[in-house]
Amino acid sequence: MNKAELVTAMAEKTELSKKDVEKTLKAFIDAVSEELTNGGKIQLVGFGTFDVTERSAREGRNPQTGQPMQIPASKAPRFRAGKALKDAVNGR
Repeated sequence: MNKAELVTAMAEKTELSKKDVEKTLKAFIDAVSEELTNGGKIQLVGFGTFDVTERSAREGRNPQTGQPMQIPASKAPRFRAGKALKDAVNGR
């Protein structure tokens, strides 16, 4: 499902216009991005948690040459599914 299909599905379920749903979805994405950029986390009980994890610097290999190279430390966004979402996916 892409963004347009998600907007259509949400519009059908909420009986809102696609334009309103698209604004709402954009606001949600912006709010999540801003909170994660500031180092925070967002918990949606039953759905899951958005947070940031830190990856330490490590040594890797260049796949073209096989030469060792240093991979710098970085931060990565992460989503961990909640119990209710896991149960729904597993048909429980």
